[in-house]
Amino acid sequence: MSTTGREKVQHFRRSNHVKPETAGGPIVKSVSLDHRIGFAALFFTYALFMRYVLGFDGGGTKTECVLMDETGAILARSRSGPSNAVNVGPEAAAAALAEAGKEALRSAAQQPASVAFVLAGISGAGEPAVQAEIKTLLQPTFPKASIVITSDLPLTLAATGEIPSAVVIAGTGSAVLGRTAPLKLARAGGFGPIIGDPGSANDIGRKTVARCFQKFLNNEQFPLTDEILHTFDCTWTHFVDLVREQPTVIFPKIFPIVAKASEAGDASARSILITAAKDLLQQVFEVLSQLQLQNTSFFLAKTGGVFEGSPFLNAEFDRLVREMAPSARIGPLPRPLAESAALLARDALTSPLQIPES
Repeated sequence: MSTTGREKVQHFRRSNHVKPETAGGPIVKSVSLDHRIGFAALFFTYALFMRYVLGFDGGGTKTECVLMDETGAILARSRSGPSNAVNVGPEAAAAALAEAGKEALRSAAQQPASVAFVLAGISGAGEPAVQAEIKTLLQPTFPKASIVITSDLPLTLAATGEIPSAVVIAGTGSAVLGRTAPLKLARAGGFGPIIGDPGSANDIGRKTVARCFQKFLNNEQFPLTDEILHTFDCTWTHFVDLVREQPTVIFPKIFPIVAKASEAGDASARSILITAAKDLLQQVFEVLSQLQLQNTSFFLAKTGGVFEGSPFLNAEFDRLVREMAPSARIGPLPRPLAESAALLARDALTSPLQIPES
């Protein structure tokens, strides 16, 4: 409800001596039927013109969406398939965003035309040309909305809610961002699967397959190879063909196998995950050095399926960070990225949107 709408409701209450009761009770009790009808009509009118926003978190395995009204109330959450622009391409990324957005709107009984602002943080969408293409493809789905497509990296940093802060992203890809002022950022990693995303699920899978391949050439038994072939239900030759055809699809699927083996005490799996934790730590060191945060108290947030999927790696990473930056407060993001995007979109209804570009 707009400020003008609230003022009119308050004026109606004062002029008719209406006092709202406790939540769940009737709003009016001692006013005339005409006044009750007028009061209900007033609320209906302003509810009808309520503006809505959508926030998205698009990654390599899923796309999450939050529908929020202009008061900041979350009305629905939804999920669809992957929207990483590098892995699936702009067209499929836009389709995943549209699917998740329409599902959230259906859940709240709202129409796409009621959406006033869309903010989507998508992995692999750092290039302006990619952002513009996804926006063009998405605009017909939300015809009245202002649409902003950006990388997920700066939105993830904004989701920490603190300055100074840093965030470590370890999912299908990996990156570390930090800031000491709203628009002063430092970044390490986030280069994609070809140049490299050290410590990511893709990277862990790639290194695991390389180690398995060497064991295969040596004609050595290797438990991780057995687990991979059992999971994919194929021979080694067939598996290698799958990897060559779709490396960015297959490699991330290896990570859960390694994580599970590490929890069972497999030494090779633990060695691979320790290397991944050190790779992530190196990126943290790059960012802290640029921002001179090593000896400063700051919040270091962790997010992504690698941390969530491997208690062993998670604990090892925390241990390494505490040795390097003992004043850092380590923890998860205080709110999901899609929710943070929705809040920024809500604020953009009344003030310019500022997103620090990495």
